Amino acid sequence: MTHLTQEPKPVLLKIQQLSIHTHSGKALLQDVSFNVHAMQTLAIVGESGSGKTITALAILGLLADNLQVAGGAKLDGQDIFTLSQTALQQLRGKKIAMIFQEPIVALNPLHQVQRMLAESLMLRGCAKSELKARMIGLLQEVGLLEVEQILKRYPHELSGGQKQRVMIAMALALEPEILIADEPTTALDVLLQTQILQLLEKLQQQRGMAMILISHDLNIVKSYADDVLVLNQGRVAEQGAVSEVLNHPQTAYTLNLLNHDFGQAMPLQPSQCLLELKNVTVQYPIKRGLFNRVQAYQVAVQSINFSLMQGESLGIVGESGAGKSSLALAIARLIASEGQIIFQNTDLNQLKQKQLRTWRSALQIVFQDPFSSLNPRLTVAQSIAEGLQITGLDRTEIALKIEQVLTKVELPAACINQYPHALSGGQRQRVALARALVLQPQLMILDEPTSALDRTTQRAMIELLRRLQQQEQISYVLISHDLQVIQALCHNVLVLHQAQVLEYQATANLFSHPQTEYTRQLIAASQY
Repeated sequence: MTHLTQEPKPVLLKIQQLSIHTHSGKALLQDVSFNVHAMQTLAIVGESGSGKTITALAILGLLADNLQVAGGAKLDGQDIFTLSQTALQQLRGKKIAMIFQEPIVALNPLHQVQRMLAESLMLRGCAKSELKARMIGLLQEVGLLEVEQILKRYPHELSGGQKQRVMIAMALALEPEILIADEPTTALDVLLQTQILQLLEKLQQQRGMAMILISHDLNIVKSYADDVLVLNQGRVAEQGAVSEVLNHPQTAYTLNLLNHDFGQAMPLQPSQCLLELKNVTVQYPIKRGLFNRVQAYQVAVQSINFSLMQGESLGIVGESGAGKSSLALAIARLIASEGQIIFQNTDLNQLKQKQLRTWRSALQIVFQDPFSSLNPRLTVAQSIAEGLQITGLDRTEIALKIEQVLTKVELPAACINQYPHALSGGQRQRVALARALVLQPQLMILDEPTSALDRTTQRAMIELLRRLQQQEQISYVLISHDLQVIQALCHNVLVLHQAQVLEYQATANLFSHPQTEYTRQLIAASQY
C-alpha cells in the first residue's frame, strides 16, 4: 500500500532549530527543524540513539530536568518550550498525544483497562454516566473484540496487539490534533503490524489528525508517511517528501538504513542433537468463583515436537498470542508444561528446581522487552556480573569477562556504569544479550531480540549472532515476527497458529513453498 501524496495542508506544529544538551554540554540533538501538517504523517527515522524519541519527548515537555532545550516549537501561536507545567498539562493529550514504544511499561500494571481509559475520558470532561459507553466505543474503534472482557483485564492479561490497541484508544480519548506514534508496531507480528498501521491511518483520516511516526522500519515509512526526517547522531541527515528521500537518498547513511539484506544462515555442520521436544503442551488455569477455583484451562501451545542440533537455529513465527513466548518459557522451565523437554539427554521436566540450577548457565534466554528484564537499580556491569558471581571467579576475572562481552556485543566501555533508563532501546537489548552470552551457554532462546533495533543495528546484531554461532557452536531458538531476521539466522522454521504447529520445515523450503494459506499471508505481509 502506498500513501497518496496530498495537497499541502496547514502547518499545525513548527519546530525551529531544536537543540538538546546535557548540563555537561554534550549535544543530544542539534539544530533540528521540521513542520507537521494537518492530516499528514511525518516520519522520523534513524539508528538507535539518533534522537528520534528524545525529539518527541521534547515536544511534550517530558525531558529529564538535567537536559537543556533550545529552539522553538510553535503550536497555536504559542511556543511550547516557554509554557509552564500547568499549561503543558493542558496541552498533553488534548493537543498532542503519544503512543509509547513499550506499552507494557507505559500501561499501569495495577489498573484495569477500564480505569486507565476512564482517567483519560474524565480529563476530557466526560460524565460518569457516559463513561462505559464511551470506553466501549473507543475500544471498538481501535478494532478490539469482546470489549466488555478487555475492560476488566490488567495489562499482563493482554496480548501484544491488544496492549497496543488499548494504548491507541487511551491516546485518542482526548481527541488530539497531533498523534505521536513511537515505534507503534515494534513487538508485533507482521499481520498485526499491517492491521495497526492501517487502523492508525483510518483513524487519522476520520479524525483529521496529524501524525508523527517514529520508526526504524523504512518499509513502514514508505507505505504510511508523507514526509520523512532522517536523523543521524542528533543531526538532520536528510528531510523531505518520502518518495524523494527514500527513492533517491543523498547520503550514505540513508542508503545504509535502506539496506535490508541481512544475508543467510551459516551452513549447518553435522552434529549431535542438543534439544528435543516431545508432545510439549502449555496450558494456563482459568480461575473463577468464590474460592478462585480452576474452572477450565486455556491452551497456549499444544503437542509441540521438534529437535535442535548443536549449532542449529530454529525460528518460531506466528501471530501475537499464538504461543511463541509460552513455548520459549517452557523450554527454559520458567513455566510448567507437559511432555518431554530433553536437553543434553536429560528431561528437564523431570528435574526439581534445585536440580535445574546446574543447567541454567547452559540454557539462557534473552527476553523481548529489555527495559522490563533489566533491573533498573543495577548498572550495566552489575547486571552482567549477576550470573558470574556464582561461578567462583574473583573481581578481576569478572571485570575482564564483562569487558570482553561488551566488546562482543559492540557496546562502548562508557556504558559500563550506566543504568538501563540512560540507554537507548538498542543499547538495552545489547546489554540483555551480553548478560546471557557471558555465561557461555550452549543454547540461547532469543525472544524478539532485534525488534527494538533499527535496520543498521539489526544487521550488526545478526552478524554478531552468526559469528558467535560459528565460533562457539551455540544453538538458537529464535522467536521473531520479522521474517527477514528468520531467513538470515535460522536453518529451520516452525510456524505456530492458535497454539498449533502449522508447518515445520527448512527455511528455504518454507519461503519458496509455504504449505498453508496462513504462512503465505505472513510472507506476503512481510514484503509490503
